[in-house]
Amino acid sequence: MEEAESKKKKAEFRLYNAMSKTVEVFEPIVPGKVGMYVCGVTAYDLSHIGHARAAVVFDVLFRFCRYLLHLDYEVTYVRNFTDIDDKENFLAQIIKRANDLGEDPLSLSNRFCEEYVADMKNLGCLPPTHQPRVTEHMENIKNMITQIMENGCAYAVDGDVNFAVDKSPNYGQLSGRKLEDNRAGERIAVDLRKQNPADFALWKAAKEGEPSWDSPWGPGRPGWHIECSAMSAHYLSFKFDIHGGGSDLIFPHHENELAQSSAASSDSKVNFWVHNGHVTNNQLKMSKSLGNFFTIRQVIEKYHPLPVRMFLLSNHYRTPLNYTVAQIEQASETAWFIYQTLQDCEVCLSPFQERLAKSGKKPVQIPGEAQACLTKLQEEFNDKLSDDLNTSQLVTGRKFNEALKYITLNLKPLKKQKQMSPLVHSIAAVGREVESVLRILGLLPTCSYDEVLQQLRERALVRAGLKAEDVVRLIEERTTARKNEKFGISDKIRADLAAKGIALMDEGKETVWKPCVPVVQGKWVGFVGWVRASVDSWVAFKWIYRFIGWFRRVTGLVDHSTSMKKQP
Repeated sequence: MEEAESKKKKAEFRLYNAMSKTVEVFEPIVPGKVGMYVCGVTAYDLSHIGHARAAVVFDVLFRFCRYLLHLDYEVTYVRNFTDIDDKENFLAQIIKRANDLGEDPLSLSNRFCEEYVADMKNLGCLPPTHQPRVTEHMENIKNMITQIMENGCAYAVDGDVNFAVDKSPNYGQLSGRKLEDNRAGERIAVDLRKQNPADFALWKAAKEGEPSWDSPWGPGRPGWHIECSAMSAHYLSFKFDIHGGGSDLIFPHHENELAQSSAASSDSKVNFWVHNGHVTNNQLKMSKSLGNFFTIRQVIEKYHPLPVRMFLLSNHYRTPLNYTVAQIEQASETAWFIYQTLQDCEVCLSPFQERLAKSGKKPVQIPGEAQACLTKLQEEFNDKLSDDLNTSQLVTGRKFNEALKYITLNLKPLKKQKQMSPLVHSIAAVGREVESVLRILGLLPTCSYDEVLQQLRERALVRAGLKAEDVVRLIEERTTARKNEKFGISDKIRADLAAKGIALMDEGKETVWKPCVPVVQGKWVGFVGWVRASVDSWVAFKWIYRFIGWFRRVTGLVDHSTSMKKQP
């Protein structure tokens, strides 16, 4: 009975619905199954960090839906590629870019679809159930256009087919816009052949030198909006649970999708419209049109993908996220602490792994402190994610860090353990729960902790402009300076490395290093270094002076018979 109640509580997932403008309890249309469609990228260039946020947010939603009811949910996740576009559309650029490069448009888009898949894999995103491309679904698109025309909601003119927004009584219900707000020339091309300036293209007649497909209305290619309606209906039917994308897609893309899907089928319904906020740069939306973007490749050259993903989840998904180096630096330091703790835990538990595996299916009594730590972490994780997928401060929050602290504080006594004990079971249980949180967030490494720590070091060296042997040499120079009591020199080496994001730690007789947030050296740091160096110099001078005095006395260079008193 208690387990059933626990499952019920765990399954109550609340999600913001852009249609109702409220947070609602999520209940799938078909019990135990979830259908989710997310608008993907227009493939004409490498994807930027804004695209990465959308992918990571919906990857976590995908993972969490599967986690609900102990993996009883079957989730079908569809994310499309726009691999051919309408040249006049204000967003799409495939044909223009291909012409600029002298490349076939389909070849160019195929290349960047593959690059996007590689980027998403680097960021730890699970592959969606289906990743359809527009060019693979021309028949579905043409059939839906025919259906809309037969229902009297579209008209053909000179080889084009336009959707008649006047035939859609609820047009604007998602975005809150009214038809009179849609002025020609603002995002909507001026076309005197349209019955209403707000009418939008379902099919566009072919133009010379551009890709085209045969259709009942003549050769051409689909408009931007119809693509997603046709593909979502093909894979999920006209009625499905979640339709996602960036907030910039609410109008016109999702508004037009909603109108044309409803016109094609009276059964059309999306239960939840979900949108992520933009990534900004200096508070401006990051976009290729503004030229203020960083590609995913550029960012992960310097920062490991795991802390980049951590940064992308650091704000609530509906709020804008401002890209700053400082935030990714902080995420990198947090990642190091988490994986170093789990690495230490794994090493200390290694002598007990076989016995832990054998006792894994048997109920084990966990001491009160550890059990409280487990319970609080589970509650915080479930409560935050169940409350509109709130990922902010999950891995930097109090309960998660208390779990890491519990592991860290108990590793020393664990090393003294020779037999299985409650402490061994406790640390193993807390470690597993920490890993469970990381797994749902997509932050659990696919390689060993030792490997990911080495990768974090390598990225830190790239940012510092150093090689591993450079750091080793500087550590040796610092050790020599300390032995010779030249503390000003040793302090300067340490401070200079810290300014580059390399922290030195003295562990017994050994000095090791780890990545850190670069420490900005202010004027007082420089002044203290100067004082220490000056003291070092004075100490050296003092000993030299004493040596000279002793040497002169021994060699008789000083006449001790001469009185030092003043003569009368």
